[in-house]
Amino acid sequence: MPFRPQQTIRRAVTVAGIGYWSGRPCEVEFLPAVAGSGLVFVRYLGGVPVRIPLAVENRVDATARTNLAVAGATLEMVEHVASALVGLGIDCCLIGVSAEELPGMDGSSASYVAALDEAGVERLGQDREPLVVREPCRVADGDAWVEALPPVYPGLSVEYELDYGSGPIGRQQIALRITPEIYRQELAAARTFITAAEAARLQRTGLARHVTFRDLVVFDENGPIENDLRWPDECVRHKVLDLVGDLALVGRPLHAHVRARRSGHRLNAALAARLRPIVGRRASA
Repeated sequence: MPFRPQQTIRRAVTVAGIGYWSGRPCEVEFLPAVAGSGLVFVRYLGGVPVRIPLAVENRVDATARTNLAVAGATLEMVEHVASALVGLGIDCCLIGVSAEELPGMDGSSASYVAALDEAGVERLGQDREPLVVREPCRVADGDAWVEALPPVYPGLSVEYELDYGSGPIGRQQIALRITPEIYRQELAAARTFITAAEAARLQRTGLARHVTFRDLVVFDENGPIENDLRWPDECVRHKVLDLVGDLALVGRPLHAHVRARRSGHRLNAALAARLRPIVGRRASA
């Protein structure tokens, strides 16, 4: 499998919005970084910067999102930012974050992709060695599972099956090769979705009370409430968007064919944790 030059962004760009869960404003500043630095979040606690690398060993358990923590500094809902960076082939970037929870924006990674495209991509002076999956690696929980197989193409490809049974979401399937062009066109704008019953349960606990039907896609028994789908299969596309972001926890470009059925953030991270110990293997081994 070929190496490629590591990539960063050409200049700093900022995205600002509101956290879904907390309702608090947050500013995310993407900054160029040197070769070999990887993807690293930075939060200031008491005026002191805390670096939080995007790595599976820094993940902490959370419901319906991917969170990180280092030295008392926590970041919530990092998966859409991670997905945008990895989807565009950006290997090295500092991500300054002004609050604990990253902005939900419209529930997709489109705003992050637009900002990163505005910044532009710059090649660095060192190659980026990928992690090439040589044999199947699978994690499962009942009938939900995700597995990494040897690559079909150089790079990452994904097959995902979503199954919500009868109802407007139903069963959806998609298979995509993940390249920057395909990511922009087929995944970046796919939004977070939730059922009306799930949304009501969250708001009864005091979470996401500011979130409206226009901030993400909420389904009742008749379909999206006060919203229109961007694709008929937008839900499964968002699941792939999340999966790409969660697999960034491996810490290296992944050359694999990943298949999943009903997998979410917890299982995605479990697969990343299984793959992470082999990061040190050379791609040519």
